Amino acid sequence: MGLRLSVLDTSPIVQGSTPREALRNTVDLAELAEELRFHRYWVPEHHGMRGVASSAPAVLAGHLAAVTERLRIGSGGVLLPNHPPLVVAEQFGTLAALHPGRIDVGVGRAPGGPPHVVATLRRTDRPYREQLEELQALLDPSDTVAVPVKGGNVPELWLLGSSPTTAGLASELGVPFAFARHLSPDQTCKADLVSVSVIAAETDERAEWLAGPIRMKVRSRGEGNRILLPSPEEAAAHPGPDDGHVLVGGPETITRKLQAVLDETATEELMITSPIYHHADRRRSYELVASIASSLTPAGTAAP
Repeated sequence: MGLRLSVLDTSPIVQGSTPREALRNTVDLAELAEELRFHRYWVPEHHGMRGVASSAPAVLAGHLAAVTERLRIGSGGVLLPNHPPLVVAEQFGTLAALHPGRIDVGVGRAPGGPPHVVATLRRTDRPYREQLEELQALLDPSDTVAVPVKGGNVPELWLLGSSPTTAGLASELGVPFAFARHLSPDQTCKADLVSVSVIAAETDERAEWLAGPIRMKVRSRGEGNRILLPSPEEAAAHPGPDDGHVLVGGPETITRKLQAVLDETATEELMITSPIYHHADRRRSYELVASIASSLTPAGTAAP
């Protein structure tokens, strides 16, 4: 099996834009991803974060599945302590019935927003493993009260995390593990899928210019000032440090950096998220990543 490329899209609300524009851009990017032969497209669950429009992954995934034909669509991920497992099984079982063989339900346990917003979600204090095991049982079409799952309408269950501990839990439960390297680039986990933050452009210099906004945003967050992703022009006047969370460069540089991730994690699937201000530049970044896919050697594949 060759390398699989996938997309993680937060539906970013950048400075000067709106949630509607962000969600429309997500639809456009999903259509491009299908054209470029990406494998899957996941959207996350965030709450009360003014720079993120993706707060209802089941709703957004349903729309994306309806406007695409081949892409696997799913959550990256549903934050299980926010929801009864039965509701998650019903929602994604419904999607699987409507779009057979194309739906993933990635789950995690992060809060998903600032404390004052998370407090309104009435998160459960049940053990996470207990919730996961209940969800697994509900996704068994032969014995479930989740009616949409009956008849084999089963989404593929993934466990999301950013540490070896979660990788171990996924192994114990027998479910595939998606490693959020874009959140913890200093961690190294063997994983079925690895999410990576990438900003690609025609040249290293252009990519560095496009990376200015996310570096400014990260620096501002560290100073206690949460801002929307600014324009490259504004970021150039307020440079931030390269903290290693984003892989930046032209095609040759990105090829080298992504190959290092493949070698470190022994994965055969990279899920790309690209925090870029202008949607046209974000589209171009994904096009460039797709163009270098054949130059990358996934784990267990002999180099030509």
